[in-house]
Amino acid sequence: MNIDTSIFKDYDIRGVYPRQLNGEVAKAIGYAIIRKFHPTSVAICRDMRLSGAEILGGLMEAFTKAGVNVFDAGLTGTELAYFIAGTRNFDCVIMISASHNPPEYNGLKIVLKGPVAVSADTGLVEIKQLLSDGPVADTISPGKVTEIDVFKEWKEKVLSLVNTSKLKLFSIVVDAGNGMAGKLVPLVFDGLPIQITPMFFELDGRFPNHTPNPLIESNNAALVAKVKERNADVGLTFDGDADRVFFVDDTGRFISGTLVTALLARYILTTHPGEYVLYSAVCGRIVPQTIKQYGGKPQRVRVGHSFMKAYMREYNAIFAGEHSGHYYHRDFFNSETGMGTALMVLSLLSADGRKFSEIVDELNIYQASGEINFAVSDIPTIWNTIKKEYEDSRAIDELDGLSVWYENYWFNLRTSKTEPLIRLNVEADTKELLKEKTEKLVSRIESLGGVKK
Repeated sequence: MNIDTSIFKDYDIRGVYPRQLNGEVAKAIGYAIIRKFHPTSVAICRDMRLSGAEILGGLMEAFTKAGVNVFDAGLTGTELAYFIAGTRNFDCVIMISASHNPPEYNGLKIVLKGPVAVSADTGLVEIKQLLSDGPVADTISPGKVTEIDVFKEWKEKVLSLVNTSKLKLFSIVVDAGNGMAGKLVPLVFDGLPIQITPMFFELDGRFPNHTPNPLIESNNAALVAKVKERNADVGLTFDGDADRVFFVDDTGRFISGTLVTALLARYILTTHPGEYVLYSAVCGRIVPQTIKQYGGKPQRVRVGHSFMKAYMREYNAIFAGEHSGHYYHRDFFNSETGMGTALMVLSLLSADGRKFSEIVDELNIYQASGEINFAVSDIPTIWNTIKKEYEDSRAIDELDGLSVWYENYWFNLRTSKTEPLIRLNVEADTKELLKEKTEKLVSRIESLGGVKK
């Protein structure tokens, strides 16, 4: 069997079904996981994607034939995979999901007990190489498949992240995008003083309303309209596997991951000064400024859940935020919880008493382009050209992608780890400067073959 090994990314496995990833490929990956990690027990979760059952079946066949016991957690969000890895004694936990990708995609995230995420640096490369070794020999005593249900314990853990007794009555609109948030939100919010207007809560891996990628502005149009129609306090939207959460304020304004990171850092450091707070290389300048202002220790790090989990442990950080909507909490196994982060923002609003928009305005002092994506065929040419043409900058770093710094603006250019795209983010002191610099960069990237998406 020929396997397209391009499905192996920096921190997960992701490809198009059935051409790149299917049940047979999943079986081969299962055998390679056995060779790499020698598990005796594996827990498997999956989201609502239509190909998930077939991929689950392939993994189960590989593991059980080799004598590995499989614990099937059923339809869950990715944060439950992290919860399982943090609370149970399974050797390995696998989440079957392609997050925000279109419906034809699926993928695998692999974590070990801890959870410790398996990345290209910690096992994915070896798993890819071990594919060629073929099946593992069948054992005399095959592994057993056991269904498990951790929703009750997971909910208790998520609710413990905030003081729910101090939550005020809020009207919120939630767009689940036909993803796993449609299952998780009702479980978590049941019994809380929150009035929910649900949108697209039906689990449907075809994503009939919009792809579950809130970073594409058009995908949020229905949510923004409903927030305004209902005069809601907050709008929430999630990606497909619901580990990322995004916010819309009471005016219908989409709040960037940079601003949410700054807001949560301020909220957390108010009661936990002196702690490390991490932020991804794409986050704007308000994040380190806020962390310092409130007595924290800011640390800029690489994007990516596997890297972030390792950084969280290295710095014993209390919190980390990514511009892309991933938020990591020390009290949740150094991992993402979309549900816990949503509750934390509602707790923040309850304690402050002002409207969401008023709180955001305090920190919204820079102008940002948002993420601009380009389909590209020759990344090195674009990369090297931009780097050379901006040599007069105050500073250039390649911590994660290419970050170019001037006194009154900066930008980051990085390649997607999950899609054939290059991503541009620009931040400037004024709207006029942002427009000028963004248009110049977009025009240059397009002239080098980039196609704006």
